[in-house]
Amino acid sequence: MNIFKKHTFHIPVLGLGYTLDTPIKVAPLGISSVISLVDDALMEQLREFYSKQFNLPFQAISEKVEDFRAKRITSYLNMVDDIVSKKVADLKKTAFDKGGELEKYIGMLPSLTDFTKKWNLAEKSKEVKDDLMHWIHNHLPIGDIDVNIMTKLDKTNYKGGEELPIEYNDAHAALRGFANSKLTSSLVLSAGMSPRLYSYLEKFDDFFPDSEGNIKKKIILKVSDYRSALVQGKMLAAKGLWVSEYRIESGVNCGGHAFPTNGVLFGPILDEFKEKRDELLTTCQGVYTDALTKKELSQPAENPEIKITAQGGVGTNEEHQFLMDHYKMDGVGWGSPFMLVPEAVSIDPTTLQLLADAKEDDLYFSGLSPLGVPFNSVKGASMSIQRLEYAKEGKAGMPCTKQFLKYNTEYTDKPICTASRQYQKQKLEDLQALNLNAQDYKEAYDEIIEKECLCVGLGISLLEAKNIEVKPTDKVTVCPGPNLAYFSKKMSLKEMVDHIYGRTNMLDDRHRPHMFLKELGMYLDIFKKRIEKFMKSPDDKKELKQLQSFQKNIFDGIAYYNELFKEKKKEILDEIEQMLHKNPSIKTEL
Repeated sequence: MNIFKKHTFHIPVLGLGYTLDTPIKVAPLGISSVISLVDDALMEQLREFYSKQFNLPFQAISEKVEDFRAKRITSYLNMVDDIVSKKVADLKKTAFDKGGELEKYIGMLPSLTDFTKKWNLAEKSKEVKDDLMHWIHNHLPIGDIDVNIMTKLDKTNYKGGEELPIEYNDAHAALRGFANSKLTSSLVLSAGMSPRLYSYLEKFDDFFPDSEGNIKKKIILKVSDYRSALVQGKMLAAKGLWVSEYRIESGVNCGGHAFPTNGVLFGPILDEFKEKRDELLTTCQGVYTDALTKKELSQPAENPEIKITAQGGVGTNEEHQFLMDHYKMDGVGWGSPFMLVPEAVSIDPTTLQLLADAKEDDLYFSGLSPLGVPFNSVKGASMSIQRLEYAKEGKAGMPCTKQFLKYNTEYTDKPICTASRQYQKQKLEDLQALNLNAQDYKEAYDEIIEKECLCVGLGISLLEAKNIEVKPTDKVTVCPGPNLAYFSKKMSLKEMVDHIYGRTNMLDDRHRPHMFLKELGMYLDIFKKRIEKFMKSPDDKKELKQLQSFQKNIFDGIAYYNELFKEKKKEILDEIEQMLHKNPSIKTEL
């Protein structure tokens, strides 16, 4: 009996803290989401909070404990699994209670027809009710409790001044924490390829088929193009590791760090995946089967399959269905709009209101990240206000307490963070010595002090939402994608899900560009800034070549959209022309 369809969306990872407990809230309702594994200290605080709330035993894991980072992560994930299991069991016990959690579950499903018929019949027939209850107890879909590791966040750690083995690096320890947990779910790997981390996956049995051919812990790759997916998929398959899902993210992104392409637009990228899906599957499958044979491991119970999903900038049911129907996606990620749904994420009231009030000009592509990667942000967040006040007082930079983003060795032997006071003090002294003109000095100064303490900032809102005490100096960083500009009020979980499936409309009444055009506009802005910078040093041949490629990719993408929308979406084509007219720099002769 298959009486209703599973959800066709998931909630991606949002910052370090915003979705840290999202599975507890939504997994029992059949909705999948992703936890960040960056901040083990934050997980420890939240484990204590929920242990008290659910009367669970709690034993703190201090930094003095051997392998404390991995053990904290394992303990937190096990607790989340326990709580979700308890909530699901309670839901099943009260399945036919009016106004219960199952009714809430049913009310959010993408298609209600078949289940509604069964539900109505169950009120009249004991046999149907028993049959339905049996199905609910054994087959009710529960949302996945997936986890995310940014492969770049693999800082080397030290003890007593001595460098620890690579297994104790941040990403390696996080991987071990997940691998040792009892979760049956997926690891989402993002932020690029990491051969040494991929090799470390081989040390854990849960990523390989068991004696019955089942894989307890699956792998999801977040990718930005087909070539990257194929290269990484084959690399992992050669180790006997199967990538079960390729999660394609647009340049607009779901918030947080963005990894824009060199002008290659989302539509053409999706089209390539659609056309080459079978090639990706069969190529990796052959390599995978051979690798398992060489390792003398069990083959999977069924032929390996892949899912291909998309996320980044989706804002309407029409766009959601277009991705599903035209590009044959297996699911769609909805990120930033969920920042306005406290039933799904943990966010303090002040920050929630800041996001609800934010318009297009308030949401911007920033240089806040110490990683040097573009970062989505919003004007007016409390951490940004504090950062500027520190700089104005002559104390640019921030205390580096959590140290997850220590990568720069410009002034030190051991890496430090570019948002730290230690780094910015030295950098500003060097800047002063250059004797630049006022305009060039200001631009360089602003770029230095723009770096922000994401390690603290991306977790504070979670703590404030739970009324967990924070230091007065700890402020909030928030990282919504630009798509949030068109959602302007706090929403219930049901309202958000109904919006995704087209049963209601939660957008405000302002014009909202199609998701593909929002990305195109972002790339036009990027190109304009790069051209302006290039004009100051036009002998940079490497950058010239990159700009020529960027320009060609943009025009190839526009040609693709002209063909894609010529029949039914003439207004999109008109908007493209208006965008090009407003951004003449894209037509610069290179």
